[in-house]
Amino acid sequence: MNWDDETAPAAEDRIVGASAEGDDQAVEAALRPKDLSEFVGQEKVRQQLDLVLRAARQRGATADHVLLSGAPGLGKTTLSMIIAAEMNAPIRITSGPAIQHAGDLAAILSSLQEGEILFLDEIHRMSRPAEEMLYMAMEDFRVDVIVGKGPGATAIPLELPPFTLVGATTRAGLLPPPLRDRFGFTGHMEFYEPAELERVVHRSAGLLDVEIDTAGAAEIAGRSRGTPRIANRLLRRVRDYAQVKADGVITREIAAAALGVYEVDARGLDRLDRAVLQALLKLFGGGPVGLSTLAVAVGEERETVEEVAEPFLVREGLLARTPRGRVATPAAWAHLGLVPPQAGGTGAAGSGQQGLFGA
Repeated sequence: MNWDDETAPAAEDRIVGASAEGDDQAVEAALRPKDLSEFVGQEKVRQQLDLVLRAARQRGATADHVLLSGAPGLGKTTLSMIIAAEMNAPIRITSGPAIQHAGDLAAILSSLQEGEILFLDEIHRMSRPAEEMLYMAMEDFRVDVIVGKGPGATAIPLELPPFTLVGATTRAGLLPPPLRDRFGFTGHMEFYEPAELERVVHRSAGLLDVEIDTAGAAEIAGRSRGTPRIANRLLRRVRDYAQVKADGVITREIAAAALGVYEVDARGLDRLDRAVLQALLKLFGGGPVGLSTLAVAVGEERETVEEVAEPFLVREGLLARTPRGRVATPAAWAHLGLVPPQAGGTGAAGSGQQGLFGA
């Protein structure tokens, strides 16, 4: 089991949100695997990273710089801690938004020990001056510290001990090529399959001392949106329900009832997701409809609909973004148990959606 964008607009405090705040962070720390053998899923990344770390240990050298990309909650932070454990090295944790000046980065780099792991989360949000300083630090293990101002300013080279930078990003495309090229290993984290999430749920249940059967774990995994962080959060909420409303044992029926209370349906959609689909289908006949209009219809900000709700709906094949606006797919009608209007109807339904999907 494993985990880990910046805070999304509004609604990202929902139960199926992929960001971790407050109590979530403390619980994650307790549930994180300690080495690669315990890490569930991400088989290709795990095997490749294992080779990189083993080779570095055999050479007695620091590991190559590592870049981990992927959606929030898939395990980037966990893997960075595992890298430190596998290399028997201390780890320093910071983030891109915290480094707004080159001096901020110079202070961190100059205090690193030899072989230390520097984990830089949301590396794509680092300031440009700090980014340019990082180029030299990664490649030559030195930085130039500027002393003074104006014509009298002097650059003093500062040698750094060898270290390993582990960068994490949810938006790899925002990293400039010179920075990407300085990473010796790049791993992309994929969304998890239900069977992998079942293993995550079983392992977490054991650590939390929760009794759960196979069907109960499968029910939670199926509603976890392919993300271990969400699976663990749902497990904790189902545990609470089982403790208060049942005998403490999580079965499929208990899991389904508990997640019904929290408005998470069988595909992992929550209230916001369903509100967007219902507005698109019932008010606009399946579209196409503009994003701003759709946001007004559900009473949310445009950014909330676009960045919080839409990515999962698109990934699930329930909504499509077209040049003319947002359009519901046949799967969306089926999921909400509605019948698509017939081609040639009036209103938004007759404005082209049926031609797009042939329903």
